[in-house]
Amino acid sequence: MVPLSLRRALRSVIINTVLLGERWRSGVAYNPLSAQMAQNPYPSYANLRARDPVHRSQLLNAWVFTRYADVDTILRDYRHFSSDPRNGELSRQRRAALPAPDDYAMLFLDPPDHTRLRALVNKAFTPRAINALEPHIRSLVGTLLDDVGDPASFDLMEALAHPLPVIVIAEMLGVPPEDRAQFRVWSNRRARLLEPTISAQEREVAAAATEALDAYFRPIIKQRRAAPQDDIVSALAHAEEQGDTLTEREMLTMLRLLLVAGNETTTNLIGNGMLALLQHPDQFAKLRDDPSAIPTAVEELLRFDSPVQTDFRYALADCEVNGFPVRRGQNIVLLLGAANRDPGMFGNPDRLDVGRREGNHLSFGRGIHHCLGAPLARLEGRIVLETLLERFSSLRLLTDRPQFRDSIVLRGLRSLPVCCVRA
Repeated sequence: MVPLSLRRALRSVIINTVLLGERWRSGVAYNPLSAQMAQNPYPSYANLRARDPVHRSQLLNAWVFTRYADVDTILRDYRHFSSDPRNGELSRQRRAALPAPDDYAMLFLDPPDHTRLRALVNKAFTPRAINALEPHIRSLVGTLLDDVGDPASFDLMEALAHPLPVIVIAEMLGVPPEDRAQFRVWSNRRARLLEPTISAQEREVAAAATEALDAYFRPIIKQRRAAPQDDIVSALAHAEEQGDTLTEREMLTMLRLLLVAGNETTTNLIGNGMLALLQHPDQFAKLRDDPSAIPTAVEELLRFDSPVQTDFRYALADCEVNGFPVRRGQNIVLLLGAANRDPGMFGNPDRLDVGRREGNHLSFGRGIHHCLGAPLARLEGRIVLETLLERFSSLRLLTDRPQFRDSIVLRGLRSLPVCCVRA
C-alpha cells in the first residue's frame, strides 16, 4: 500500500501540473483547494473576473463563471441549466457517489419535481410564520449571551453563531431541547455532502448521520400525521397542493435539507458578518448610531462575505450565456462570492458599506431555487446585531487572523474570539 504522505505528495504534484496548464492557457488558475482560497478567496476571484471571467477549470472539469451578469443569468435559467448532477459530465467515481433517485433533496431537483415539492414546503415557511418567531428568537439570543461567562474573552461562534440557528430550526422541527446537541452533530456531518472535496470516510460518516436522522424522524412523522402540532413536521405532513401530499421518504429528505440549510448558512452569516463589522469599526459605529440601518446592513454583510460561495449547474442543451457558448452536459461552477464583488454591479465592491443600497446580492441564489429560508436567516441576523449593540458598549477582535474552515461551497469561521464590554 502506498503511504499516505506519498499519496498526498503525488496528489499535490498532479494538482500543480493541472493548474500550470490552466495558467499557461488563460493567464490565471483557479485552485479552490488552496489554503489561501479558504482564508480569503476574494483576490483570486478578482483576478479570475478581470483576466478570464469564464474560466475552464481542468481540476473541476467545469466552466467557472465569476461575473454577476453571467451568474445571475444561469441561476434564473432552469430550462437550460439543471441543478441535478446526473445531467452533468461526471467521473465514474463521482457518479457512483450520487444518492439514490428517491433521496434527492429539492436543492438538486428540476421542474416538475422541484415545483411540486417547493409548493408543498412553502406552506410551512409563510412570512407570517417566520415573523411570529421574532420574540422567541430575541429571547434565545439574550439567553445565550447571558450564559457567556466572561465577556472580556469568549468565542462568538461557540457562544452564539453555532447554537442559535440549531436551536431555532430544531424547535421549528419540534425537536426537544435535550436532542439539540445531537442535531448539531448530525447537521455538521450532513453539511459535508455539499462539498466536492468530501472524503470517502466523511461520506460514510454523513451516511450514518442520515440513517440516524431518518430513524429519529420516522416515528415523529407518524405521530404528527395522526395528531398535528405547531411545528414544521406537522405542516409538511398535512401540506396539500391540488390533492398532492408528501410521502414519508420525501418528508425525510426535506427534513434533512431544512436541518442543514437552517443551520449552516445562518451560522456563517452571523460569523462572517460580525467579523466584517469588527474589522471595519467605522461601519459598526454607524449601526450603533443608527440601529434602524441594521436590515440594510444585513444585506451588505451577505454580499460582502457570502455564507454560500459556490453553486453548481449542468447544461441541459447547447446554448449561450451572454454570448459565451456552452455545450449540453457541461458542468458549470458559479462563484457567488465573486459575483457579489463584481465592480460591474457594485461600486467599490471590496469596501464594506452598511448603507449600500445599490445592486442585489446573489447570496441566497436566484430564480426557482432562491433560498427558502432567506427570511429566517435575515431575521436571525438582524436580531443578533440588534442584541449585541444593546448588550455591549464595545466589541473588538482578540485575534489578527481568524481562521476559516477548509471548504469550497460553505464559507465559515472556525472560531471568532472577541472582547466585549457590557453596556
